[in-house]
Amino acid sequence: MMYTHNQPRYVISVAAEMLGTQPYTLRYYEKVGIVQPARSSGNIRLYSDDDLETIKKAMTLMNDMGVNLAGVEVILHVTRQLSDMQDKMNEMEIEMERLRKEAGL
Repeated sequence: MMYTHNQPRYVISVAAEMLGTQPYTLRYYEKVGIVQPARSSGNIRLYSDDDLETIKKAMTLMNDMGVNLAGVEVILHVTRQLSDMQDKMNEMEIEMERLRKEAGL
């Protein structure tokens, strides 16, 4: 079975160990909105590879660059918005190319 980057697969203890931090830190990051892990039917937090990358970015911003938590939230939010906008632009370019081909241009 193949996994995708956004598929929840790591429980909090495993995710914390992979990131070199403690589970309470991950709970705090969830509380302040840095990451929103999926939940199992038993309400267990499950982190995806994408979640871990987001947390790594947040940790780098705070630990290596001295950005405070509020700044991290803003940076991550703007980064997500830019990524979403790029995806929409790519979709529009594909649609424009399709329409050009239909029009014979």
